[in-house]
Amino acid sequence: MKIKFKDQPYQIDAVNSVVDCFAGQLKILSLSSHIGTSPSKQTSATDLEEGFKNPNITLSEENLLENIKKVQHRQNLPLSKSLVDFSILNEKGKCRPVRPDYKRDALAASRVHLDIEMETGTGKTYCYIKTIFEMHNRYGWSKFIVIVPSIAIREGVYKSLEITAEHFSLRYGNKARFFIYNSRRLHELEDFSTDAG
Repeated sequence: MKIKFKDQPYQIDAVNSVVDCFAGQLKILSLSSHIGTSPSKQTSATDLEEGFKNPNITLSEENLLENIKKVQHRQNLPLSKSLVDFSILNEKGKCRPVRPDYKRDALAASRVHLDIEMETGTGKTYCYIKTIFEMHNRYGWSKFIVIVPSIAIREGVYKSLEITAEHFSLRYGNKARFFIYNSRRLHELEDFSTDAG
Protein backbone atom coordinates (compact mmCIF):
# COMPACT_ATOMS: atom_id res chain seq x y z
CA MET A 1 0.00 0.00 0.00
CA LYS A 2 1.32 3.42 -0.95
CA ILE A 3 0.64 6.36 1.35
CA LYS A 4 -0.39 9.62 -0.31
CA PHE A 5 0.59 12.84 1.41
CA LYS A 6 -1.68 15.86 0.92
CA ASP A 7 -0.59 19.44 1.38
CA GLN A 8 -2.24 20.70 4.57
CA PRO A 9 -2.39 24.52 4.79
CA TYR A 10 -1.34 24.58 8.47
CA GLN A 11 1.68 22.39 7.66
CA ILE A 12 2.69 24.66 4.78
CA ASP A 13 2.40 27.63 7.16
CA ALA A 14 4.54 25.83 9.74
CA VAL A 15 7.29 25.03 7.23
CA ASN A 16 7.25 28.57 5.82
CA SER A 17 7.42 30.01 9.33
CA VAL A 18 10.75 28.30 9.91
CA VAL A 19 12.21 28.86 6.45
CA ASP A 20 11.13 32.53 6.38
CA CYS A 21 13.23 33.22 9.49
CA PHE A 22 16.24 32.99 7.17
CA ALA A 23 14.83 35.10 4.28
CA GLY A 24 17.72 36.84 2.53
CA GLN A 25 20.23 34.08 3.36
CA LEU A 26 22.56 33.50 0.43
CA LYS A 27 22.22 30.11 -1.27
CA ILE A 28 25.61 28.47 -1.18
CA LEU A 29 25.76 24.75 -1.80
CA SER A 30 28.29 23.33 0.64
CA LEU A 31 31.54 24.44 2.10
CA SER A 32 34.58 22.30 2.46
CA SER A 33 36.46 22.41 5.70
CA HIS A 34 39.09 20.34 7.41
CA ILE A 35 38.13 18.04 10.22
CA GLY A 36 40.60 16.66 12.73
CA THR A 37 40.68 12.99 13.54
CA SER A 38 41.38 13.63 17.22
CA PRO A 39 40.47 16.90 18.92
CA SER A 40 42.43 15.95 22.04
CA LYS A 41 45.86 16.09 20.43
CA GLN A 42 47.60 18.64 18.28
CA THR A 43 46.77 17.91 14.66
CA SER A 44 49.11 18.06 11.72
CA ALA A 45 48.13 18.37 8.08
CA THR A 46 48.19 14.58 7.74
CA ASP A 47 45.68 14.23 10.61
CA LEU A 48 43.11 16.35 8.81
CA GLU A 49 40.47 15.08 6.43
CA GLU A 50 38.28 17.09 4.14
CA GLY A 51 34.75 17.44 5.41
CA PHE A 52 31.72 19.43 4.43
CA LYS A 53 29.46 21.68 6.45
CA ASN A 54 26.56 23.97 5.83
CA PRO A 55 27.61 27.50 4.97
CA ASN A 56 27.45 29.96 7.84
CA ILE A 57 24.39 32.13 8.24
CA THR A 58 25.22 35.31 6.34
CA LEU A 59 22.35 37.38 7.74
CA SER A 60 23.17 40.01 10.31
CA GLU A 61 21.67 39.55 13.76
CA GLU A 62 19.39 42.52 13.03
CA ASN A 63 18.07 40.96 9.80
CA LEU A 64 17.59 37.60 11.45
CA LEU A 65 15.71 39.13 14.37
CA GLU A 66 13.54 41.16 12.00
CA ASN A 67 12.66 38.00 10.04
CA ILE A 68 11.80 36.18 13.27
CA LYS A 69 9.59 39.05 14.41
CA LYS A 70 7.73 39.02 11.07
CA VAL A 71 7.02 35.32 11.52
CA GLN A 72 5.97 35.82 15.15
CA HIS A 73 3.65 38.68 14.16
CA ARG A 74 2.12 36.55 11.39
CA GLN A 75 1.50 33.76 13.93
CA ASN A 76 0.14 36.15 16.62
CA LEU A 77 3.01 35.30 18.97
CA PRO A 78 4.83 37.60 21.40
CA LEU A 79 7.71 39.36 19.61
CA SER A 80 11.27 38.58 20.64
CA LYS A 81 13.31 41.50 21.94
CA SER A 82 16.62 39.99 20.85
CA LEU A 83 18.16 36.75 19.57
CA VAL A 84 19.11 35.91 23.14
CA ASP A 85 15.62 36.59 24.50
CA PHE A 86 15.07 33.07 25.78
CA SER A 87 11.59 32.80 27.18
CA ILE A 88 8.89 30.17 27.23
CA LEU A 89 5.15 30.29 27.53
CA ASN A 90 3.74 28.91 30.76
CA GLU A 91 0.46 26.99 30.99
CA LYS A 92 -1.46 30.30 31.08
CA GLY A 93 0.20 31.56 27.89
CA LYS A 94 2.40 34.11 29.68
CA CYS A 95 6.07 34.53 28.80
CA ARG A 96 8.63 33.68 31.43
CA PRO A 97 12.44 33.52 31.18
CA VAL A 98 14.27 30.21 30.97
CA ARG A 99 16.78 29.08 33.59
CA PRO A 100 20.13 30.94 33.29
CA ASP A 101 22.12 27.70 32.88
CA TYR A 102 19.89 26.66 29.97
CA LYS A 103 20.46 30.00 28.26
CA ARG A 104 24.23 29.84 28.85
CA ASP A 105 24.51 26.31 27.43
CA ALA A 106 22.29 27.09 24.45
CA LEU A 107 24.31 30.16 23.49
CA ALA A 108 27.54 28.19 23.80
CA ALA A 109 26.19 25.75 21.19
CA SER A 110 24.79 28.22 18.63
CA ARG A 111 23.79 31.84 18.19
CA VAL A 112 20.41 30.92 16.64
CA HIS A 113 17.68 29.05 18.50
CA LEU A 114 14.19 28.64 17.16
CA ASP A 115 11.47 26.96 19.19
CA ILE A 116 8.85 25.44 16.92
CA GLU A 117 5.80 24.07 18.68
CA MET A 118 3.00 22.00 17.19
CA GLU A 119 0.27 19.94 18.81
CA THR A 120 0.50 16.15 18.95
CA GLY A 121 -0.99 14.48 15.89
CA THR A 122 -0.58 17.45 13.53
CA GLY A 123 2.28 16.02 11.50
CA LYS A 124 5.31 17.54 13.25
CA THR A 125 7.69 14.93 11.86
CA TYR A 126 6.41 15.45 8.31
CA CYS A 127 6.77 19.21 8.80
CA TYR A 128 10.35 19.13 9.96
CA ILE A 129 11.34 16.69 7.22
CA LYS A 130 9.73 19.04 4.68
CA THR A 131 11.47 21.98 6.38
CA ILE A 132 14.81 20.22 5.84
CA PHE A 133 14.06 19.88 2.12
CA GLU A 134 12.92 23.51 1.89
CA MET A 135 16.08 24.73 3.69
CA HIS A 136 18.15 22.78 1.18
CA ASN A 137 16.09 24.06 -1.75
CA ARG A 138 16.17 27.73 -0.72
CA TYR A 139 19.51 28.06 1.07
CA GLY A 140 21.61 25.07 -0.02
CA TRP A 141 21.90 23.60 3.48
CA SER A 142 22.33 19.84 3.37
CA LYS A 143 23.54 18.79 6.81
CA PHE A 144 20.88 18.25 9.46
CA ILE A 145 20.95 16.35 12.73
CA VAL A 146 17.67 15.36 14.36
CA ILE A 147 17.91 14.72 18.10
CA VAL A 148 15.00 13.00 19.82
CA PRO A 149 14.31 12.20 23.49
CA SER A 150 13.64 8.45 23.34
CA ILE A 151 14.24 5.24 21.43
CA ALA A 152 10.54 4.98 20.54
CA ILE A 153 10.52 8.46 18.99
CA ARG A 154 13.82 7.74 17.22
CA GLU A 155 12.31 4.65 15.61
CA GLY A 156 9.18 6.61 14.63
CA VAL A 157 11.24 9.36 13.02
CA TYR A 158 13.32 6.79 11.14
CA LYS A 159 10.14 5.11 9.87
CA SER A 160 8.76 8.52 8.80
CA LEU A 161 11.95 9.23 6.86
CA GLU A 162 11.57 5.87 5.13
CA ILE A 163 7.88 6.25 4.21
CA THR A 164 8.22 9.86 3.02
CA ALA A 165 11.42 9.25 1.02
CA GLU A 166 9.72 8.74 -2.35
CA HIS A 167 7.21 11.55 -1.74
CA PHE A 168 9.93 14.11 -1.06
CA SER A 169 12.21 12.73 -3.77
CA LEU A 170 9.46 13.32 -6.35
CA ARG A 171 8.69 16.78 -4.98
CA TYR A 172 12.25 18.09 -4.57
CA GLY A 173 14.24 16.02 -7.07
CA ASN A 174 16.67 14.61 -4.53
CA LYS A 175 16.65 11.98 -1.84
CA ALA A 176 17.64 12.41 1.79
CA ARG A 177 20.34 10.13 3.11
CA PHE A 178 19.74 9.34 6.75
CA PHE A 179 20.92 6.99 9.44
CA ILE A 180 20.60 6.38 13.16
CA TYR A 181 23.81 7.22 15.00
CA ASN A 182 25.48 4.15 16.47
CA SER A 183 28.93 4.29 18.07
CA ARG A 184 29.66 0.87 16.55
CA ARG A 185 29.15 2.26 13.04
CA LEU A 186 31.27 5.40 13.08
CA HIS A 187 31.89 5.06 9.34
CA GLU A 188 28.34 6.40 8.84
CA LEU A 189 29.26 9.54 10.76
CA GLU A 190 32.43 9.89 8.69
CA ASP A 191 30.42 9.44 5.48
CA PHE A 192 28.01 12.15 6.68
CA SER A 193 30.80 14.62 7.36
CA THR A 194 32.80 13.95 4.20
CA ASP A 195 29.87 13.91 1.76
CA ALA A 196 29.22 17.24 0.05
CA GLY A 197 25.56 16.47 -0.62
